[in-house]
Amino acid sequence: MDERRQLGQELDEIQQQIKKLEIQYEQYFAGIERREPYNERKDIARQIRHFTNRHIVWTDLKFRYQSIASRFMSYGQYWDRILRLIDEGKYHRHTTKLNTTALAIRADRTKNIDSKAEAAKLQQELSRARNTYGLSGDGPSAEKVADFLAAQREKVRSRYGDKPVEFSIDTSGEKPRIKVSLTK
Repeated sequence: MDERRQLGQELDEIQQQIKKLEIQYEQYFAGIERREPYNERKDIARQIRHFTNRHIVWTDLKFRYQSIASRFMSYGQYWDRILRLIDEGKYHRHTTKLNTTALAIRADRTKNIDSKAEAAKLQQELSRARNTYGLSGDGPSAEKVADFLAAQREKVRSRYGDKPVEFSIDTSGEKPRIKVSLTK
């Protein structure tokens, strides 16, 4: 009876690990996680292969193992298909079913106002720094600075996600420049 209980506990653990792996893959597909949980998937596949070579006497545990193995194989095929679609650029994430267009428009309006004010402030600081270094001219206009900030925000968003970005004037080199850094 002890071996039966041990097999049952091992199957329970594998079932819980598959559930966790399913959640991790859903988070990866939604863009929450940055990396595919490949190692976890490999570990579970190894554990299931270990059961393949075992002779299970009890019919209920044998049936349970077979259902766990077939469910894992089905999930694996589903995950592989989604990964292939992501690689081909054909997968569209459906994160919410809410009407986010109104929220996005409102957020863009407030960002535009904030970014224009920030661009004007940085342009003034850049002009002051250029004067202290003895450089001729006023430097870039507020519009050019705003365009630069927007481009840098987009680069940071594509690389690191929606993390807050801070801009400052760096005067450590030969001429002043705008420095981009992630805020924590």
